[in-house]
Amino acid sequence: MNTGILIIAHAPLASALRECVLHVYPESAAGVLALDVHANDATEATHQAVIRLLEQLRAPNTLVLTDVFGATPCNVAQKVVDGVHSRLVAGVNLPMLLRALTYRDKGMDILLQRARDGGRDGVFNVLDH
Repeated sequence: MNTGILIIAHAPLASALRECVLHVYPESAAGVLALDVHANDATEATHQAVIRLLEQLRAPNTLVLTDVFGATPCNVAQKVVDGVHSRLVAGVNLPMLLRALTYRDKGMDILLQRARDGGRDGVFNVLDH
């Protein structure tokens, strides 16, 4: 089975990224979930929501993507990611997410490398003046 992907980010980024990636890969809807964290959300409520979404994915392995290292989405994710069946990458962007979907059946180590590469390689100067 493919690796599940959970996006946790400041609202409305997580849902927006999910919608964008499902535009390209609509068949992946069940395997890609998103949690938007609002400014007034209690940390414990966010923690419980993450646990529910991980259970909902029902994947043997899960890649959790967050927006900013050190912010609430990442801090909450760090409490539930075990480093074995679930892994965490901060700094999510659309190229990273697209790459992750492309490689989610290749095993976690390859998936992590390709996702990070996609995130990094998706940022470049288009026009230098």
